[in-house]
Amino acid sequence: MQKTVLIIGVTGGIGAEAARAFHRHGWSVAALHRDPDRVRPDRADLPPMVWHRGDAMNEADVIAACETAGVVVHAANPPGYRDWRGLALPMLRNAIAGARRARARLVLPGNIYNYAPDDGPLLSETTPQHPSTRKGAVRAEMETMLRDAVAADTTNGLRGLVVRAGDYFGADAPASWFQNVLVKPGKRLTSVTYPGSPGTGHAWAYLPDLAETMVQLVTRDADLAPFDAFHFGGHYCERGIDMAETVCDAAGLTGRSIRRFPWSVVVLASPFVRLFREMLETRYLWQVPVKLDNRKLVALLGREPHTPLPDAVRSSLAALKCV
Repeated sequence: MQKTVLIIGVTGGIGAEAARAFHRHGWSVAALHRDPDRVRPDRADLPPMVWHRGDAMNEADVIAACETAGVVVHAANPPGYRDWRGLALPMLRNAIAGARRARARLVLPGNIYNYAPDDGPLLSETTPQHPSTRKGAVRAEMETMLRDAVAADTTNGLRGLVVRAGDYFGADAPASWFQNVLVKPGKRLTSVTYPGSPGTGHAWAYLPDLAETMVQLVTRDADLAPFDAFHFGGHYCERGIDMAETVCDAAGLTGRSIRRFPWSVVVLASPFVRLFREMLETRYLWQVPVKLDNRKLVALLGREPHTPLPDAVRSSLAALKCV
């Protein structure tokens, strides 16, 4: 495998962390972006990389950018929760075409939207998926698209890898509950808002650990199936409120600084606010415990990359300028 990785969606949370992780492991990093000249000066936090100008919705652009890649990380998501089916599926289809032409391993960061409330509480890679939301149905369809493309590839060069994880948090996870609900980036913390039931377990994924896991997996390419999937355990809080309490501790706040999320307001305003409608779709993940079984991952790697929760939270809050 050529040690060159192309990242589609490098300015997003997992895309940026993947760029850092691959660079740290000695890989050459490339990125696809519609306007590199505009982005490059503002992203001094990213490692040195080759920028390809192009649109993830344009198959020719993606194929050209993938030409020398041994791994393609597809971390692009439709902005603002808009038109998931109309954007997410074509972008992945183009990434598959590029990875097929380059005979590369295509890495698709997955999540737990694919699963319904009664599919858990412990989910393995072979747990049947019964998505109960629109986004969940699209995510399941994306995985099926990749699996079918690998199975149908007559050149035996295309490989696929799905790594499913819980809610993202880290230095920058733009669409995450952590930085959109629990805290407010750029504002010093005076309280923490928690959207779940205090005693209901919740799965979190610290982005640097998740990105490191992806690098370690593709480094073991010969040990992977042509299409493979792994669950990243991350930080599972048996008491969901533990995350909010850890944030309070890191910011020097007392336990009384935890506020309940105003779900009733979200319900009332959802007909008029797209974001609220999207939040309501995944509310069940805060009402029932959903835990990812990472035994397959640990069996292959020996251990899952894991930053202690207090350290991960402190680092995230500092990067988000909340402390």
